[in-house]
Amino acid sequence: MSPPQEVGASSLAAMTWRTDDIPDLTGKRAVITGVTGGLGLATAIELGRHGADLVVTARNAAKADDAVARIGKAAPGARVDVVSLDLASLADTTRAAREVATTYDRIDILVNNAGVMATPKSETAEGFELQIGTNHLGHFAWTATLWPLLASSSARIVTVSSFMHRSVTDIDLRSLTKEGSPRRYGRWKSYGESKLADLLFAMELDRRTKASGVPVVSVAAHPGYASTNLTKPAAGSKAMFLPGVAMHQVSKVLGQSAAHGAWPLLMAATDPELTGGEYLGPSGFSEMRGRPKRVGMTRTARDETLASALWTASESATGIPFDV
Repeated sequence: MSPPQEVGASSLAAMTWRTDDIPDLTGKRAVITGVTGGLGLATAIELGRHGADLVVTARNAAKADDAVARIGKAAPGARVDVVSLDLASLADTTRAAREVATTYDRIDILVNNAGVMATPKSETAEGFELQIGTNHLGHFAWTATLWPLLASSSARIVTVSSFMHRSVTDIDLRSLTKEGSPRRYGRWKSYGESKLADLLFAMELDRRTKASGVPVVSVAAHPGYASTNLTKPAAGSKAMFLPGVAMHQVSKVLGQSAAHGAWPLLMAATDPELTGGEYLGPSGFSEMRGRPKRVGMTRTARDETLASALWTASESATGIPFDV
Protein backbone atom coordinates (compact mmCIF):
# COMPACT_ATOMS: atom_id res chain seq x y z
CA MET A 1 0.00 0.00 0.00
CA SER A 2 1.36 3.38 -0.97
CA PRO A 3 1.77 5.90 1.85
CA PRO A 4 -0.62 8.84 1.97
CA GLN A 5 0.55 12.15 0.61
CA GLU A 6 1.82 14.54 3.28
CA VAL A 7 -0.31 17.55 4.15
CA GLY A 8 0.90 21.00 5.08
CA ALA A 9 0.58 23.24 8.09
CA SER A 10 -2.38 25.04 6.54
CA SER A 11 -4.32 21.79 6.81
CA LEU A 12 -3.76 21.70 10.55
CA ALA A 13 -5.40 25.09 10.90
CA ALA A 14 -8.55 23.67 9.29
CA MET A 15 -8.96 21.34 12.27
CA THR A 16 -10.85 24.16 14.00
CA TRP A 17 -13.54 24.20 11.27
CA ARG A 18 -17.13 24.15 12.45
CA THR A 19 -20.47 24.27 10.71
CA ASP A 20 -20.73 27.91 11.82
CA ASP A 21 -17.98 28.56 9.26
CA ILE A 22 -20.35 27.66 6.42
CA PRO A 23 -21.18 30.92 4.60
CA ASP A 24 -24.69 32.12 3.89
CA LEU A 25 -25.99 29.99 1.02
CA THR A 26 -29.18 31.93 0.35
CA GLY A 27 -29.88 31.86 -3.38
CA LYS A 28 -27.59 28.85 -3.93
CA ARG A 29 -28.84 25.47 -5.12
CA ALA A 30 -27.32 22.26 -3.78
CA VAL A 31 -27.96 18.86 -5.37
CA ILE A 32 -27.18 15.86 -3.16
CA THR A 33 -27.44 12.18 -4.04
CA GLY A 34 -28.57 9.67 -1.43
CA VAL A 35 -30.36 11.58 1.34
CA THR A 36 -32.61 8.97 2.94
CA GLY A 37 -30.22 8.70 5.87
CA GLY A 38 -26.65 8.97 7.07
CA LEU A 39 -24.21 11.38 5.47
CA GLY A 40 -26.53 12.58 2.72
CA LEU A 41 -29.28 13.53 5.12
CA ALA A 42 -26.86 15.25 7.50
CA THR A 43 -25.30 17.17 4.61
CA ALA A 44 -28.68 18.25 3.27
CA ILE A 45 -29.84 19.44 6.70
CA GLU A 46 -26.77 21.60 7.28
CA LEU A 47 -26.80 23.13 3.80
CA GLY A 48 -30.51 23.83 4.23
CA ARG A 49 -29.88 25.46 7.58
CA HIS A 50 -27.51 27.86 5.87
CA GLY A 51 -30.04 28.91 3.25
CA ALA A 52 -29.43 26.63 0.28
CA ASP A 53 -32.31 25.43 -1.90
CA LEU A 54 -32.04 21.65 -1.96
CA VAL A 55 -32.55 19.09 -4.69
CA VAL A 56 -32.17 15.65 -3.16
CA THR A 57 -32.27 12.20 -4.73
CA ALA A 58 -33.52 8.86 -3.47
CA ARG A 59 -34.53 5.47 -4.82
CA ASN A 60 -37.39 4.90 -2.38
CA ALA A 61 -40.31 7.34 -2.38
CA ALA A 62 -41.42 6.59 1.19
CA LYS A 63 -37.91 7.06 2.53
CA ALA A 64 -37.63 10.25 0.51
CA ASP A 65 -40.79 11.61 2.14
CA ASP A 66 -39.37 10.80 5.56
CA ALA A 67 -36.08 12.52 4.71
CA VAL A 68 -37.89 15.65 3.51
CA ALA A 69 -39.85 15.74 6.77
CA ARG A 70 -36.65 15.40 8.81
CA ILE A 71 -34.95 18.14 6.80
CA GLY A 72 -37.97 20.39 7.28
CA LYS A 73 -37.92 19.82 11.03
CA ALA A 74 -34.18 20.46 11.37
CA ALA A 75 -33.99 23.30 8.83
CA PRO A 76 -37.35 25.11 8.91
CA GLY A 77 -38.02 27.09 5.77
CA ALA A 78 -35.58 25.14 3.61
CA ARG A 79 -36.89 24.45 0.12
CA VAL A 80 -36.52 20.77 -0.76
CA ASP A 81 -37.28 19.11 -4.10
CA VAL A 82 -36.95 15.35 -4.60
CA VAL A 83 -35.75 13.57 -7.73
CA SER A 84 -36.04 9.80 -8.06
CA LEU A 85 -32.63 8.30 -8.86
CA ASP A 86 -31.25 4.77 -8.99
CA LEU A 87 -27.51 4.94 -9.61
CA ALA A 88 -27.44 1.18 -10.22
CA SER A 89 -29.27 1.84 -13.50
CA LEU A 90 -27.54 3.96 -16.12
CA ALA A 91 -30.84 4.44 -17.92
CA ASP A 92 -32.49 5.80 -14.78
CA THR A 93 -29.43 7.87 -13.92
CA THR A 94 -29.40 9.67 -17.26
CA ARG A 95 -33.18 10.15 -17.08
CA ALA A 96 -32.90 11.75 -13.64
CA ALA A 97 -29.99 13.95 -14.71
CA ARG A 98 -31.92 15.18 -17.74
CA GLU A 99 -34.87 15.94 -15.46
CA VAL A 100 -32.67 18.05 -13.21
CA ALA A 101 -31.00 19.78 -16.17
CA THR A 102 -34.33 20.79 -17.70
CA THR A 103 -36.00 21.78 -14.41
CA TYR A 104 -33.34 24.03 -12.89
CA ASP A 105 -31.34 26.92 -14.27
CA ARG A 106 -28.22 26.33 -12.16
CA ILE A 107 -26.43 24.02 -9.72
CA ASP A 108 -24.04 25.71 -7.31
CA ILE A 109 -23.10 22.63 -5.27
CA LEU A 110 -23.23 18.99 -6.34
CA VAL A 111 -22.51 16.37 -3.68
CA ASN A 112 -22.06 12.89 -5.15
CA ASN A 113 -22.68 10.95 -1.96
CA ALA A 114 -24.93 7.93 -2.58
CA GLY A 115 -23.37 4.50 -2.63
CA VAL A 116 -23.29 0.89 -1.50
CA MET A 117 -20.66 -0.86 0.60
CA ALA A 118 -19.29 -4.41 0.71
CA THR A 119 -22.36 -5.97 -0.89
CA PRO A 120 -22.66 -9.64 -1.81
CA LYS A 121 -21.77 -10.28 -5.46
CA SER A 122 -24.40 -8.60 -7.58
CA GLU A 123 -24.83 -6.57 -10.76
CA THR A 124 -26.32 -3.27 -11.87
CA ALA A 125 -29.19 -3.12 -14.34
CA GLU A 126 -26.67 -3.04 -17.19
CA GLY A 127 -24.61 -5.95 -15.85
CA PHE A 128 -21.68 -4.21 -14.16
CA GLU A 129 -20.39 -5.29 -10.75
CA LEU A 130 -22.70 -3.51 -8.32
CA GLN A 131 -20.20 -1.50 -6.26
CA ILE A 132 -18.07 -0.05 -9.07
CA GLY A 133 -21.25 0.32 -11.12
CA THR A 134 -23.14 2.29 -8.47
CA ASN A 135 -20.43 4.17 -6.62
CA HIS A 136 -18.39 5.18 -9.66
CA LEU A 137 -20.13 4.57 -13.00
CA GLY A 138 -23.48 5.85 -11.75
CA HIS A 139 -21.99 9.11 -10.53
CA PHE A 140 -19.81 9.40 -13.64
CA ALA A 141 -22.90 9.18 -15.87
CA TRP A 142 -24.86 11.51 -13.55
CA THR A 143 -22.14 14.17 -13.55
CA ALA A 144 -21.45 13.84 -17.28
CA THR A 145 -25.13 14.31 -18.15
CA LEU A 146 -25.37 17.32 -15.81
CA TRP A 147 -22.09 18.76 -17.09
CA PRO A 148 -23.41 21.58 -19.34
CA LEU A 149 -25.44 22.94 -16.41
CA LEU A 150 -22.59 22.44 -13.94
CA ALA A 151 -20.13 24.22 -16.21
CA SER A 152 -22.43 27.17 -16.85
CA SER A 153 -23.08 27.46 -13.10
CA SER A 154 -19.38 27.44 -12.08
CA ALA A 155 -20.39 24.64 -9.71
CA ARG A 156 -18.55 23.04 -6.80
CA ILE A 157 -18.53 19.24 -7.23
CA VAL A 158 -17.85 17.07 -4.17
CA THR A 159 -17.14 13.39 -4.74
CA VAL A 160 -17.36 11.21 -1.63
CA SER A 161 -14.56 8.67 -1.34
CA SER A 162 -13.33 6.65 1.67
CA PHE A 163 -10.16 5.92 3.61
CA MET A 164 -10.70 2.41 2.23
CA HIS A 165 -9.19 3.67 -1.05
CA ARG A 166 -5.90 2.92 0.71
CA SER A 167 -6.73 -0.80 0.84
CA VAL A 168 -6.09 -1.30 -2.89
CA THR A 169 -3.20 -0.39 -5.16
CA ASP A 170 -4.92 -0.59 -8.55
CA ILE A 171 -8.27 -0.93 -10.29
CA ASP A 172 -9.11 -3.90 -12.47
CA LEU A 173 -10.61 -1.96 -15.37
CA ARG A 174 -12.14 -5.19 -16.68
CA SER A 175 -14.83 -4.64 -14.03
CA LEU A 176 -15.99 -1.72 -16.21
CA THR A 177 -16.91 -4.09 -19.02
CA LYS A 178 -20.02 -6.24 -19.45
CA GLU A 179 -17.84 -9.33 -19.33
CA GLY A 180 -16.53 -8.26 -15.95
CA SER A 181 -13.35 -9.22 -14.18
CA PRO A 182 -12.50 -12.95 -14.23
CA ARG A 183 -10.97 -12.75 -10.76
CA ARG A 184 -12.74 -14.12 -7.69
CA TYR A 185 -15.10 -11.55 -6.20
CA GLY A 186 -14.09 -9.93 -2.93
CA ARG A 187 -16.63 -7.52 -1.49
CA TRP A 188 -14.09 -5.35 0.36
CA LYS A 189 -11.61 -5.30 -2.50
CA SER A 190 -14.35 -4.22 -4.86
CA TYR A 191 -15.51 -1.56 -2.42
CA GLY A 192 -11.96 -0.24 -2.07
CA GLU A 193 -11.59 -0.08 -5.86
CA SER A 194 -14.89 1.78 -6.22
CA LYS A 195 -13.78 4.39 -3.67
CA LEU A 196 -10.37 4.68 -5.33
CA ALA A 197 -12.24 5.22 -8.60
CA ASP A 198 -14.24 8.03 -6.99
CA LEU A 199 -11.05 9.74 -5.85
CA LEU A 200 -9.33 9.28 -9.21
CA PHE A 201 -12.40 10.73 -10.92
CA ALA A 202 -12.47 13.81 -8.68
CA MET A 203 -8.78 14.51 -9.24
CA GLU A 204 -8.98 13.92 -13.02
CA LEU A 205 -12.02 16.18 -13.26
CA ASP A 206 -10.04 18.87 -11.46
CA ARG A 207 -7.11 18.50 -13.86
CA ARG A 208 -9.39 18.67 -16.91
CA THR A 209 -11.36 21.68 -15.72
CA LYS A 210 -8.18 23.61 -14.94
CA ALA A 211 -6.62 22.68 -18.28
CA SER A 212 -9.71 23.82 -20.17
CA GLY A 213 -10.33 26.92 -18.08
CA VAL A 214 -13.81 25.85 -17.00
CA PRO A 215 -14.60 27.55 -13.65
CA VAL A 216 -15.78 24.36 -11.92
CA VAL A 217 -14.18 23.27 -8.64
CA SER A 218 -13.80 19.51 -8.16
CA VAL A 219 -12.90 18.28 -4.67
CA ALA A 220 -13.21 15.02 -2.75
CA ALA A 221 -14.00 14.14 0.83
CA HIS A 222 -14.37 11.14 3.08
CA PRO A 223 -16.30 10.80 6.36
CA GLY A 224 -13.85 8.69 8.33
CA TYR A 225 -15.47 5.89 10.31
CA ALA A 226 -19.07 7.07 10.51
CA SER A 227 -21.92 5.07 11.97
CA THR A 228 -24.54 5.03 9.21
CA ASN A 229 -26.95 2.53 7.70
CA LEU A 230 -24.34 1.85 5.03
CA THR A 231 -22.84 -0.71 7.41
CA LYS A 232 -26.22 -2.27 8.22
CA PRO A 233 -26.75 -5.59 6.43
CA ALA A 234 -29.89 -5.86 4.34
CA ALA A 235 -32.47 -8.28 5.68
CA GLY A 236 -32.12 -11.66 4.08
CA SER A 237 -28.66 -10.95 2.62
CA LYS A 238 -25.61 -13.12 3.18
CA ALA A 239 -24.15 -10.25 5.18
CA MET A 240 -26.83 -10.89 7.85
CA PHE A 241 -24.56 -13.60 9.18
CA LEU A 242 -22.27 -12.84 12.12
CA PRO A 243 -19.49 -10.80 10.36
CA GLY A 244 -21.92 -8.31 8.82
CA VAL A 245 -24.01 -7.90 11.95
CA ALA A 246 -20.90 -7.61 14.14
CA MET A 247 -19.44 -4.88 11.93
CA HIS A 248 -22.60 -2.80 12.16
CA GLN A 249 -22.64 -3.10 15.96
CA VAL A 250 -18.95 -2.14 16.20
CA SER A 251 -19.62 0.84 13.92
CA LYS A 252 -22.34 2.07 16.28
CA VAL A 253 -19.88 1.98 19.19
CA LEU A 254 -16.66 3.21 17.55
CA GLY A 255 -17.90 5.29 14.63
CA GLN A 256 -18.64 8.97 14.84
CA SER A 257 -22.17 10.17 14.13
CA ALA A 258 -23.39 10.80 10.62
CA ALA A 259 -23.60 14.50 11.45
CA HIS A 260 -19.90 14.55 12.33
CA GLY A 261 -19.01 12.30 9.41
CA ALA A 262 -20.62 14.88 7.13
CA TRP A 263 -18.24 17.63 8.28
CA PRO A 264 -15.59 16.94 5.60
CA LEU A 265 -18.32 16.86 2.93
CA LEU A 266 -19.71 20.18 4.14
CA MET A 267 -16.30 21.82 4.29
CA ALA A 268 -15.55 20.51 0.79
CA ALA A 269 -18.86 21.89 -0.46
CA THR A 270 -18.59 25.37 1.04
CA ASP A 271 -15.05 26.42 2.00
CA PRO A 272 -14.25 29.36 -0.33
CA GLU A 273 -10.50 28.78 0.01
CA LEU A 274 -10.63 25.45 -1.85
CA THR A 275 -9.66 25.80 -5.49
CA GLY A 276 -9.98 22.18 -6.69
CA GLY A 277 -7.97 19.00 -6.27
CA GLU A 278 -8.22 18.96 -2.48
CA TYR A 279 -9.17 15.88 -0.45
CA LEU A 280 -10.78 16.42 2.96
CA GLY A 281 -11.27 14.03 5.85
CA PRO A 282 -11.32 13.86 9.65
CA SER A 283 -8.28 15.11 11.57
CA GLY A 284 -8.27 12.43 14.28
CA PHE A 285 -6.28 9.21 14.58
CA SER A 286 -6.05 7.39 11.23
CA GLU A 287 -8.63 9.85 9.87
CA MET A 288 -11.35 7.92 11.67
CA ARG A 289 -13.08 10.86 13.34
CA GLY A 290 -12.67 14.51 14.25
CA ARG A 291 -12.83 17.97 12.72
CA PRO A 292 -12.22 18.13 8.96
CA LYS A 293 -8.97 19.11 7.30
CA ARG A 294 -7.05 18.49 4.09
CA VAL A 295 -5.76 14.92 4.13
CA GLY A 296 -3.45 12.89 1.96
CA MET A 297 -4.17 10.23 -0.60
CA THR A 298 -2.18 7.28 -1.85
CA ARG A 299 0.24 7.43 -4.75
CA THR A 300 -2.23 5.33 -6.74
CA ALA A 301 -4.96 7.93 -6.24
CA ARG A 302 -2.59 10.54 -7.67
CA ASP A 303 -1.69 8.39 -10.71
CA GLU A 304 -2.63 10.53 -13.70
CA THR A 305 -2.16 7.68 -16.19
CA LEU A 306 -4.55 5.44 -14.26
CA ALA A 307 -7.03 8.30 -13.86
CA SER A 308 -7.04 8.95 -17.60
CA ALA A 309 -7.49 5.24 -18.37
CA LEU A 310 -10.36 5.07 -15.88
CA TRP A 311 -12.01 8.09 -17.51
CA THR A 312 -11.81 6.47 -20.96
CA ALA A 313 -13.09 3.14 -19.63
CA SER A 314 -15.96 4.93 -17.89
CA GLU A 315 -16.98 6.73 -21.07
CA SER A 316 -16.99 3.40 -22.89
CA ALA A 317 -18.94 1.63 -20.13
CA THR A 318 -21.62 4.32 -19.83
CA GLY A 319 -21.74 5.24 -23.50
CA ILE A 320 -21.57 8.90 -22.48
CA PRO A 321 -18.76 11.14 -23.77
CA PHE A 322 -17.58 13.40 -20.94
CA ASP A 323 -15.80 16.19 -22.78
CA VAL A 324 -14.75 18.82 -20.25
